[in-house]
Amino acid sequence: MSAESLHRTATAALEGWKTLDENDESLRHTMLAFLASAPLGCLREHVPGHITASSLVLDEGGCHVLLTLHPRVGRWIQLGGHCEPSDETVVDAALREACEESGIPDLRIDPDLLSAHTHPITCSLGQPTRHLDLRFLVRARPGAHIVRSSESTDLRWWPVDALPPNAEKSTIDQLVHLAGLR
Repeated sequence: MSAESLHRTATAALEGWKTLDENDESLRHTMLAFLASAPLGCLREHVPGHITASSLVLDEGGCHVLLTLHPRVGRWIQLGGHCEPSDETVVDAALREACEESGIPDLRIDPDLLSAHTHPITCSLGQPTRHLDLRFLVRARPGAHIVRSSESTDLRWWPVDALPPNAEKSTIDQLVHLAGLR
């Protein structure tokens, strides 16, 4: 568990990512170039930008998605957050964040990268930075009980075809579509 193992596994996830179009392929190469120049690029203290890990959490049948109403973003988004030095891998970081934010202890994660995204944000550093988000598919067992964490204003299951008006709809729709290809 170290910045090195996070860096190594983030690089491996991106190298193994089967992109579907030229935009994602360009993003994949950009993120790999970022990691090649930033040995501490998986840790939040890397102020210019850092890798984050998020999860599309679906129920077993893939009909409902678990979203958090993020207090800083003010929209319904997928679960996720910063990698921590205690995380051995970026997959571990994504799963830890999903478990912490959902209260569901026995989530199952697909270790293959589902998608990636980069966006500017003012996160817990208190200053503008860039998140280079690695996104994974996570499944909840039937009847999984959710518990909202202090990192969320609200937490709910939504039908994948009936997202709330203030959801990041295009992002969630894209992730659900990619999950359906697996």
